[in-house]
Amino acid sequence: MNLIETLRIWDTNLFLALNGIHSPFFDGFMMAFSNKLVWIPFYISVLYVMIKQWKSEAFWIVLSFAICILLADQISSGIIKNAVQRLRPSREETISGLVHLVDGYRGGKYGFVSSHAANSLGFAVLSAYFFRKRSYTLIILLWSLITGYSRIYLGVHYPLDVMGGYLVGFFVAIFCYWLLKKLKPNIFYVSSRFRSKRFADSTLPLLVLTFTVVGIFGWSLIRILAF
Repeated sequence: MNLIETLRIWDTNLFLALNGIHSPFFDGFMMAFSNKLVWIPFYISVLYVMIKQWKSEAFWIVLSFAICILLADQISSGIIKNAVQRLRPSREETISGLVHLVDGYRGGKYGFVSSHAANSLGFAVLSAYFFRKRSYTLIILLWSLITGYSRIYLGVHYPLDVMGGYLVGFFVAIFCYWLLKKLKPNIFYVSSRFRSKRFADSTLPLLVLTFTVVGIFGWSLIRILAF
């Protein structure tokens, strides 16, 4: 048995173990948590803080976020998925009877690597560079981890799909940060002058993130009562 086959077996077994832990409440919770549209208010709050803090220079920061998400998404979905062509567990006939799905959701055809994981960690790492506050960094990384886990829970990604997506997102975020620092070093000089003010700015995004998670909890409970 070669290394690739060993990894596939390990990956499948770990997926089945994680995917097999489910409940009606978390079916709704993970489905909502995995929905990109749910997090639009949070993204807007982060960008609002960036614009308020850096004003005219904020254009370059917003552009760096746009490039980061675009690159992470296109590298994962547009390039790697089509090159590797690994079926999602939800579409793999050999284990289809063992996979727990939610509301019949199966995702697209190929799953390696996860664009959700790539996009979420790319956003998390890049935004953490600008806030540079431990509480924000820990919470945003936890948010990204739950996003990745939700894809396994929903049966549309293997653990290695998610790990691969995290690697893509991490390196894309590092590249975008390096590029911005190289082209617009004054942005980081200004941010260091107002470090205490910048730290305080992370409050709004964290509040929006918290209220969104509370809303997801509430919706998940209502979903159980309704059905």
